[in-house]
Amino acid sequence: MKIFSILPISLLSLVGFISCNNATSKNEGKKDSTAIQPAKPLPGSVIKYDSSKRYIFLTWDDSPQPPGTINCKAIFHKEGIKATFFSVGFNQVGPLKKRLIDSIRNAYPEFLLANHSFTHGFNDKYAKFYSLTDSAYSDFMKNEKELQIPVKIIRLPGNNTWASNGNIHGQKAENPLIKRLDSAGYTIIGWDIEWGQNGKKKEPKESVVEMIKRVNQKFDDGSTNEQNMIVILSHDRLFEKKQFADSLETFISELKKDPRNVFETIDHYPSLQRKK
Repeated sequence: MKIFSILPISLLSLVGFISCNNATSKNEGKKDSTAIQPAKPLPGSVIKYDSSKRYIFLTWDDSPQPPGTINCKAIFHKEGIKATFFSVGFNQVGPLKKRLIDSIRNAYPEFLLANHSFTHGFNDKYAKFYSLTDSAYSDFMKNEKELQIPVKIIRLPGNNTWASNGNIHGQKAENPLIKRLDSAGYTIIGWDIEWGQNGKKKEPKESVVEMIKRVNQKFDDGSTNEQNMIVILSHDRLFEKKQFADSLETFISELKKDPRNVFETIDHYPSLQRKK
């Protein structure tokens, strides 16, 4: 005789209830472990601005330039802020630098990879670069392809010009290259202030105190390219040494103390958002 045939009906029901409960718990556990994660936002996604905030766009040029690029990435990540790296293709030599570019590209929405030309304006020969429209245009296209840059956002080497949807202003506003890039759907981003290089030394020219003062002054007098938005330019190489990396970290931590300040990647700049 099977054992279940002599069990009371009530006990059989209890056994069934426990079995079902255990099965449900196991299934729930499996469901939790395979839960669908939220989709990762794509570069260029639309955001809503808060008029009470001040938006800061940190845009660092010429990566990959280790150890400066490595230091900057680590500081931005530690401070929990967003930043954009305008990268140069011919600097991507060797596996370390390739991994650096890959890490920036794959880190969105924390970091954004953008286009700073393949040769940095024919190796800083700017007059020639901007006079040869076809060659310079091909240089940007090569950089986009080689670095797998996910957005049509460009910073001109050695030049502060803005262009988007036919609205062009800055040093090269009449240059045929800029007009061609704009017509092809690219947005060219200039800058409001620069944390400059101290001559030929790989170190920042301005102190943290001076830079904080300049940022606040620009916001207060409304002299930025877009209201309540500031684009800050600097270069990865300036923060190679620990003392200057520490200055960058202090700069960011001081800006974070003001609750109005929000850090964003440059794909969320108004001229790009208006294209959506």
